[in-house]
Amino acid sequence: MLILVLGKGKTGSLVAEVARERGHGVRALDITENEHASALTAPNLAGVDVVVDFTAPEAALENMRAVLSLGSRIVVGTTGWYAHVDEMKALAQQRGGGLLYGTNFSIGVQKLFRLTAQLAHLDGYKFSVDETHHVSKLDAPSGTALTLKEIILAQRPGIEIPVTSHRVGDAKGEHIVRAVSDYDVLELRHDAQSRRGFAQGAVRGAEWLAGKSGAWDFREIFDQL
Repeated sequence: MLILVLGKGKTGSLVAEVARERGHGVRALDITENEHASALTAPNLAGVDVVVDFTAPEAALENMRAVLSLGSRIVVGTTGWYAHVDEMKALAQQRGGGLLYGTNFSIGVQKLFRLTAQLAHLDGYKFSVDETHHVSKLDAPSGTALTLKEIILAQRPGIEIPVTSHRVGDAKGEHIVRAVSDYDVLELRHDAQSRRGFAQGAVRGAEWLAGKSGAWDFREIFDQL
């Protein structure tokens, strides 16, 4: 496979590294080389099996529109753009492109999502979500924290779920789901020790997406990896 990585930041660079380790050809562009998706043309995407985006919300939207309009495939690890998710899904369907997106590509976090759904069945508890990331993360709360809240609300519609965000140093990402009753406290916690887990999941997602048309949330397909 040939993978085009958009974004040469910490996670994007790891995606390129992991992809090479898994035997794939890799090209990478930073935002100055792809301003307003200017590099995502048909000639430049010829031979590219999957594009992987770890940029910023506005850039990711422009990148998705360009890639999907050409009927190509893109994995999006960038968050903060989900108000446009229906538009991007429709574009993928209309043009025969492939879109795989997710608030978190860590397999461990996917397990946290599943465990949170189980925890939310408990009666007599108040729920909250706490997240910590590095100081340069643009969105707060994180997309993962919002997904955790959404999962709880699916089981407990209408309840209040406070979400607390912290931005500290170079924190890789910590998420805590807390359930508190009058008698005890239950916590589910995922603490990323390395960004490699996110990169590994994104590359495996790209391998899965190759040759497919449609749109999927990573939560829907990670069991198939």
